[in-house]
Amino acid sequence: MEHGVNEGFLNDTDSTHFGYKFVEKSEKKMLVSRVFQSVADRYDLMNDIMSLGLHHIWKKFLVSKSNIRSGMKILDIAGGTGDLARMFIDTHRKNVEVWLTDINVNMLNVGCNRLINRGYVLPIVACDAEALPFPSSYFDRISVSFGLRNMTDKMRAMSEMRRVLKPGGKLLILEFSHIIEPLKALYDYYSFKFLPWLGSKITGDGDSYRYLVESIRMHPKQEVLAQMMTDSGFRKVKFSNISAGIVALHEGIKIN
Repeated sequence: MEHGVNEGFLNDTDSTHFGYKFVEKSEKKMLVSRVFQSVADRYDLMNDIMSLGLHHIWKKFLVSKSNIRSGMKILDIAGGTGDLARMFIDTHRKNVEVWLTDINVNMLNVGCNRLINRGYVLPIVACDAEALPFPSSYFDRISVSFGLRNMTDKMRAMSEMRRVLKPGGKLLILEFSHIIEPLKALYDYYSFKFLPWLGSKITGDGDSYRYLVESIRMHPKQEVLAQMMTDSGFRKVKFSNISAGIVALHEGIKIN
């Protein structure tokens, strides 16, 4: 099944996907919340396992493409434990205003404690990306790192991101994506066999890892997500494949 066709169809119904399962849209947020409540304390370890430690490099690439200048306001959505927010601050010598948000309070609690322990003080808000509690045209940059695929209505979320961006502001979406075909069989084995087994051994929760792998496969392909961003009102949309398409960075500009 083509992911782009599936995504568009689901936006016109009361159903959506939770991994490979189809559930009511009203149910997905609860199910996703349970996953991240389960893994919150070991989320960074989970990212290290899923990416073989490469997620730090991928996030640095996002920061390098953000073209941030002194005095800018940055909104990090689905920021979890705050590692990307911390990178923004470190890279730009604390001359920027970074807001950390996530829908999951457990994740934010972990992130807040880690940030405070390392001497970082920044605004932290628990909120839904599909209904952002910020005024229009407020932020210069918005980042979403490995969070978009867990959102119930991606189009609504991206429309909200566009609303709170200033004209000329940039949205950057870093997400697990679709690997090049020659490596697909090996990647599938690693994803569906090895990762859930390893997750169960390290965290005792193989099911959450299985969902995360399935959510990656159900995420729109690179070209489809780029079109979705355009349909949400972004312009100059482009994407960069990283690590043979395991991850992609999408960028879009709010023109007016």
